[in-house]
Amino acid sequence: FNLSLIENVENMSDKVADKPAPAKPPQLDDIPELLTTMVEETGEKSAAATKRIYELCDVGHKQNRVPMVCSGKWDVLTPLAQCLTQESGDGRHLACLALNNLSIPTENKRVMALGPASKDVIGGLCKVIAEDKQESYLCCICLMNLSFLEASITTILQHSPVEEGEAPVDPLENTNSLLRVLEKLLTNSPSVPKSGSGKSEGVRWACGLIKNLAKSEENAALFGKTDIPKCVIENIRSTTAPPSRWTSNSLEDFSLFVVLNLAQWPVSKEALIEAGAVDVIKPIMSEGDLQGLKATMACAFLDAEWSAFPDGAQPASKSTAELMTNIVEKKGKDGQYAYGVFKLYTATKAFCDLSKAAAAGDSGDGESNTKTLAVPSAVALCFQVISDLVLAAADDAEGSSKYVPDVKSAEHCACAIEYLLPAVLQASDPPRKSVQSEKAAGEIAQMLTAYADLSGTTEVGQVAAKNAAGKIRASGGTARPVLEISHDLWTQYRKREGQPLDQFINQERGVEVDESGPLDFLPCGQGGPGCVIS
Repeated sequence: FNLSLIENVENMSDKVADKPAPAKPPQLDDIPELLTTMVEETGEKSAAATKRIYELCDVGHKQNRVPMVCSGKWDVLTPLAQCLTQESGDGRHLACLALNNLSIPTENKRVMALGPASKDVIGGLCKVIAEDKQESYLCCICLMNLSFLEASITTILQHSPVEEGEAPVDPLENTNSLLRVLEKLLTNSPSVPKSGSGKSEGVRWACGLIKNLAKSEENAALFGKTDIPKCVIENIRSTTAPPSRWTSNSLEDFSLFVVLNLAQWPVSKEALIEAGAVDVIKPIMSEGDLQGLKATMACAFLDAEWSAFPDGAQPASKSTAELMTNIVEKKGKDGQYAYGVFKLYTATKAFCDLSKAAAAGDSGDGESNTKTLAVPSAVALCFQVISDLVLAAADDAEGSSKYVPDVKSAEHCACAIEYLLPAVLQASDPPRKSVQSEKAAGEIAQMLTAYADLSGTTEVGQVAAKNAAGKIRASGGTARPVLEISHDLWTQYRKREGQPLDQFINQERGVEVDESGPLDFLPCGQGGPGCVIS
């Protein structure tokens, strides 16, 4: 998702100078002279040079964007960042537009957010937002563009400027930090800013930026200590538009994404609970679209009770399991989300927390709620995520998966399996013996044990896997239909991926004995009467 829309809505080519534009269009070779003019001149001359730099990377010259930033021939970023501090509105506006266009290519994001000029770029954008200039929203969009590079999100939110020579200051303690600047922007905005106004656009794109920045636990910990969680909840509470009418990138869409991303981290979920998040977003769950999915996962993260999920949690179970499947298959869902919008650890955590709520809602060893989630395809997917991690950790293992899961996702899947065991291990009616169930129980228990023994497995994952392995192993012999079908689907997946099917089969062999074997110390080993060894 790149905000090239900025090129369409913001064309400043007619705004700056009264003089007609020169006939010769700007060329990349003009850049050194233009940069000198931008830095050494002031007023209209500097703005005119900035305009030419903008024209070099506008929608008609997209091919110039990467060379302008990544070729190493010029430093266009530092002069553009300096232009952000100009009092001249024209030069500042054009610098914002140029930086936005340059921030779109993936190659440029790393240079702009983490390279030598990053401090100037982030600092200049933050300063414009702090001073509440009319370009604030453009600066939020530019930072949001950069924050799509996940490696940059911690660096961006850690921006906390001090005077040269002074000791660093924690972002929470610095009123000029990006964290506090964004908080001030949200808290000082009117409860219902006029749609399309500079203030409303600033708040909207600030929420879009926060949505991206909140994807890391370290950043979520900072947001949880500000009033930002309260502000985004208020954005949703005060809207008059029904969720079905929320457009992509609207204030409401961004705000619910912020809630979702903050809710998944223990360090920030309490701030949302205190702000009354569950009561505000619970009604949105009944929407059968993207907003309903986001609200459902957020409510799961915020420990909503099983009874809070509409229609016996059938839609919640189906949509979260479908999301997990789509992520591991590297695809999106038409009309709702593209691949990459959600992370596997977010989807698996939602499924795990729903499983926890289901288990808590069941009485004793009951399985009426867990049955809703423990459909074989979802259970098999949990097995798949865990076994793929085990396979990825084994250097000599054959085969590979399309999607190598992370440690957190495997932990969530192990915990989900443990919560769902009452339904997964439900015996057939009437009870019967089953070789297939015994085989499935042995192989799955072995796989969970292998996962628990991995060096990188979390303590929570180890405990859940060992508990589940013990109960599954003990269940063998009696027919367990859900376990059998789940095992079969998992096996089919491994066949398709060319993975070794004996990876989790216990390789211990029985000991063959004869008269001269291990029992020859017994009297019958000497061929005594009545001794038969068969």
